[in-house]
Amino acid sequence: MIEVTQFVKAYGDKLAVEALSFDVQPGQVLGLLGPNGAGKTTTIRALCGIIPPTHGSLSIGGNDVATNPVAAKRLLAYVPDDPKLFDALTVWEHMQFIAAAYQVIDFQRDAEALLEQFELTSQRGKLAQELSRGMRQKVAICCAYLHQPKAILFDEPLTGLDPRGIRTMKDSVRQRAAGGAAVMVSSHLLALVQDLCTHLLILHHGRSLFFGRVEDARAAFAVVSGDASLEEVFFRATEGEPATANLT
Repeated sequence: MIEVTQFVKAYGDKLAVEALSFDVQPGQVLGLLGPNGAGKTTTIRALCGIIPPTHGSLSIGGNDVATNPVAAKRLLAYVPDDPKLFDALTVWEHMQFIAAAYQVIDFQRDAEALLEQFELTSQRGKLAQELSRGMRQKVAICCAYLHQPKAILFDEPLTGLDPRGIRTMKDSVRQRAAGGAAVMVSSHLLALVQDLCTHLLILHHGRSLFFGRVEDARAAFAVVSGDASLEEVFFRATEGEPATANLT
């Protein structure tokens, strides 16, 4: 559903991402890990068509993002780390707008269910500018889910959410993946990635250090025997210690 092949992004002489290839199948949740400046957000924004690749290809559901952007974006949802809502629209008007943009017919029942799931029903008449940071994040997630996307990209999705909001968000990701969506989650919160993700992509200086199943990452970066913790995996990968097996 999500496929990246030899993706390169350069800004002048600086390579932000170098020859990156990976895929996310329906039902999988890929955790995107890496230090600041590793190329995580660049990769996500390129998949969304926000920035063009210098070389390589990125596709959603077999539709190239660069050459067939409308078809790709119909299947896609993106929730950035600081979602920009329309301050002059209410919560419900955001749902109406998204339904119109994606040509979702009879959206009301699904929209109501999403607002209830994220505890926004009582806020439906409020303007976006009146909402807290966490509520704005919830509205963005509801809008992202409304057109039933087949590929969902999150960049630091827990920003501003309270504990109940975090649980709801994680449950919603599991539900979407179980329904056949391919999900990518970029986060510095290793506990979130460990809790949600089936696969890992670890980036450093724009290059892939590991791509594969979470359990394979733990085995590959185990110090002596048994499984490594996700924290051990991250630091051993990004601080230059080789894996015990070539699983990339």
